[in-house]
Amino acid sequence: MPRRKRENLPLESSTGNYPSKRRKHSHFESSSSNRLASSSSSSRKWVFSSEDYSDCADTIVVVSYNILGVENASNHLDLYSNIPRRFLDWGRRKRLILEEIDSYNASILCFQEVDHFDDLDDLFQNNGFKSVYKGRTGEANDGCAIFWKDKLFSLLHQEDIEFQKFGMRHNVAQLCVLEVNNNNPESDTCKLTAEEQSTKNKRFVIGNIHVLFNPNRGDIKLGQVRLLIDKAYKLSQEWGDIPVILAGDLNSVPQSAIYKFLSSSKLDIQSHDRRNMSGQLEIRPNHREFRSNISMSVSRQLLHKWSAEELILATGAKGVTCLQHQLKLRSAYSGVPGKHRTRDDIGEPLATSYHSKFMGTVDYIW
Repeated sequence: MPRRKRENLPLESSTGNYPSKRRKHSHFESSSSNRLASSSSSSRKWVFSSEDYSDCADTIVVVSYNILGVENASNHLDLYSNIPRRFLDWGRRKRLILEEIDSYNASILCFQEVDHFDDLDDLFQNNGFKSVYKGRTGEANDGCAIFWKDKLFSLLHQEDIEFQKFGMRHNVAQLCVLEVNNNNPESDTCKLTAEEQSTKNKRFVIGNIHVLFNPNRGDIKLGQVRLLIDKAYKLSQEWGDIPVILAGDLNSVPQSAIYKFLSSSKLDIQSHDRRNMSGQLEIRPNHREFRSNISMSVSRQLLHKWSAEELILATGAKGVTCLQHQLKLRSAYSGVPGKHRTRDDIGEPLATSYHSKFMGTVDYIW
């Protein structure tokens, strides 16, 4: 019998490991996804992490979607040339999004490419969600939105990142500190001292980001991810070393240097080409043969050479070539069993985004 995937939120430090969170990504709705939305309980077969999280007191379900902005869809119809126009209609898609989310019994939603926020806010308010929205700077009309079940969580803190202020284009990110509500406000927990109460309160940081698409600007893409991680870690420490969940469209594939930075906590930038940090484009090898190892080494150095300005954008500091972050992040799928027909060699799904010019994984929950 199909089961919804439920996630335990361990209330440990931000440097601990976390159980997997479900992520979903939809760049378009097809007739098959319509059937799934209307009968997902009989169409989806959920799998669970093999790790033991029995010590975790609370269970939440986190969902992340790039929902495909209405304006982006209309401006790039060539990407969806095989999709009947009625499936791109926003009135239809927003209803399907709501039906799909309802089937998950979700606790927290992270959306990207949101350009009709009021429509979504009205829909999800009726289902008991509260939300915060941050639009992109510049001329773009879309942005990011975080929704949470009002009866389950209280918003303690919220801040946004406008990457343009750091010279990194008009993308944005969001960070919220949420607290799990006490099921019974009149229980004995209300009689505890302030210090005892703080140990009972269950707080965590949730981050949401849509990283720059441009595959050639790996310096900016890495800089955006680095800044989100740094600010999430800082918030975690300010609120008592609380757990961190990061979600969003990273526009980076699992084999990329950006993925490696997230998963391993460190990265030697100069060993990677700035134009291929996200893995979206393959740098085609030069077919010219070199007669010595020396000339091959020089060629690689030129290929990976970064300018001083690019290094500053990527690292946030002058003269730094190695990055390291303080969070021990783990991708959602890495702890969940899967089949080789649908997963790559590190456990990530083969695709979370699919259109006429791309099929691959760029969406994550950490």
